[in-house]
Amino acid sequence: MRTPTIPALLTHRVHHDGDRDAVVTPDRSITYRDLERESEALACELVGEGVSKGSRVGLLMENGVGWVTLAMAIMRVGGVLVPLSTLLRPSELSMQLRQTSVSHLIMSSGFRGRDYVADLSEIATGYRGPGQPMDRSAELPALRRVWCFEELGHRSSRAVEVDGRRGVVAELGSVVGPSDDLVIIFTSGSRGLPKGVIHTHGNAVRATAAGLDARCIGPGDRLYIPMPMFWMGGFGGGVLSAIIAGATLLTEAVADPSTTLPFLERERVTLFRGWPDQAERLARHPAFAETDLSTLRPGSLQGVLPEGSRSASGARANLFGMTESCGPYSGYRLDQDLPRAKWGSCGRPLAGVEVRIVDPDSDDPLEVGQAGAIEIRGPNMMRGIVGLSRESVFRADGYYPTGDLGSLDSDGYLYFLGRRDDMFKVRGASVYPSEVEAIIGSLLGVNGVFVTSVEGPAGVAVGVAVQLVDGSGFGIDDLLAATKTQLSAFKVPTVWMILEPGSDVPRMPTGKVDKNALQTLLWERGTSTSRAAE
Repeated sequence: MRTPTIPALLTHRVHHDGDRDAVVTPDRSITYRDLERESEALACELVGEGVSKGSRVGLLMENGVGWVTLAMAIMRVGGVLVPLSTLLRPSELSMQLRQTSVSHLIMSSGFRGRDYVADLSEIATGYRGPGQPMDRSAELPALRRVWCFEELGHRSSRAVEVDGRRGVVAELGSVVGPSDDLVIIFTSGSRGLPKGVIHTHGNAVRATAAGLDARCIGPGDRLYIPMPMFWMGGFGGGVLSAIIAGATLLTEAVADPSTTLPFLERERVTLFRGWPDQAERLARHPAFAETDLSTLRPGSLQGVLPEGSRSASGARANLFGMTESCGPYSGYRLDQDLPRAKWGSCGRPLAGVEVRIVDPDSDDPLEVGQAGAIEIRGPNMMRGIVGLSRESVFRADGYYPTGDLGSLDSDGYLYFLGRRDDMFKVRGASVYPSEVEAIIGSLLGVNGVFVTSVEGPAGVAVGVAVQLVDGSGFGIDDLLAATKTQLSAFKVPTVWMILEPGSDVPRMPTGKVDKNALQTLLWERGTSTSRAAE
C-alpha cells in the first residue's frame, strides 16, 4: 500500500486479509471483505444523495460496526467525515454542525436516553423527522439531508442494484489523494471551546502508522478500544490503527464490566488500550479474577495484566499526543521499560514529527534540558483548524504551539510538565499539576488524582480531588502526610477533596476534565488544610 488514503487501504486490506475480522462488537462482526462490500453499498446511497469529494458528512452515532462502515463509505468517495459526540447537547450540536458546514448528517435515532431526532428538530426548523425531506434553515444553512441510520441502511443494497452507482463510487475513490481532507474531529483543552481539527488522508494515515510500533499493534492483533470513535482515541487509536495494521478492532457501544469481561474472554483479546481508569474499573469487578484474559500481551494497560507482568511506576513511557497530531507524536514501545534514566518520560518523538521547546514569553528556542512550551511540526500534523487561517494556527516556520509545557533531554526524550494554561504560581513559585498528580497517584490505594489551582482569601492554593480504591481506609491526613515527604512545601495541596466511590470529577463533552468546574467544586466542597504544607 503505497498511497496513504482510505480507498487504497481498503483495497490493500481486502487483498491481504479479506477474511479476517475487521470489527467485532458483542452482537456483530464484519470481515474486511464485507466491510469493503457494505461500505461500497452505503457509498452508492450517499452518492445518490449528492455526497461527493469534499462533502462534509456528520456522523452522530455510538460505537459499532455501523459507525465504522459508514465512516469508510464517506471517506472512500472523498467525503470529509465529521464525527459528532453522542454527549452533545442541542446547542453544542448546532454550533458544531454550523461551524463545519455539514451538508449531510447521519445519526442514530437516540442513544442512552438521548433523542437525537428531537434534538435536531429543536435546532433546525427545516427538519421534519425521519424519512421527511429537509428544508434549508437559517440555523443550519449548509445542511441538505438527514438520515437516521436505520433508514439509510435499509436502502443501500437496492441503490447498488437499481441505480448502478458502483462505477461512480470507484471513480471517486480513484481520485482521492493524500492531500485531500479526511476528517474534521473536535477537540478542546480543559478550559477552551471545542475546535474542529482538519486531517488529510496522508497525514492521518502516516501519523497513525508511525505510532503502531510504540503501541505494539500489529497484524492479527485483536485490539480492544473502549474509547468513543468520535474522539481521536477511538478513531485514530482504534479504527485507523486496525485497518492500517491489519488488526481486528473490538469495541462496544456501552462499556460495562459485567458485559465487557465475557466479551473480551470470548474474543481472545490481545491488546487493551484506552484510559488507565477503564482498565482499573474492569480489574475491580468481582468477575475479573475468573475471567480468562491469558491472551493479553504486554503493551496493554497495566491494570488488566497479571501482577507479575506489570512494570514499576514510571518505567513505561507515557505516550504523548493530541488531536492535532492525530494521536501520539512521542513514545516508546509499551511492552518494554524505558532506560532507567528516562523513567517518567514520554519517550522520543515519532517519525514524521519534530519537537522543540521555546520560552513561553519570548518564543525563543531553549537549550537542552530547559523547561518551556512544546511546539511541533512535520508531515504528520493536521492541515489546520476550521475557521482559522494557517497563519493564526502555525508559526511562520511551520511549528504548532501545542499549549503544553515540557523539556527535551540530550538524548531527545520528552518530559511533559503540564498544560501552559494549567501551570500556576504559589507564592511566586511555579506549580505543574502533572508533577503533583504523579506523586499522589503513586501512593498505594490512590486510583485517580486531579490537581488545579484554587483562589482563596490568602491567594492561590494547590487543590486536589482524589479517587481512592474501595476500602483503602485512607483519609486526608494520611494523604497529606505521605505527600509532604515527596514534594516541596509550596507544591503540597492545601485544599483536598476525596471523591465518593463511583463518582468522578466534572468533565467536558470531549471527556477531558473541566478545570473551571473542578476549581469551583474544590472551592465549594474542598477541605482546607490551611498552611499544613509549611
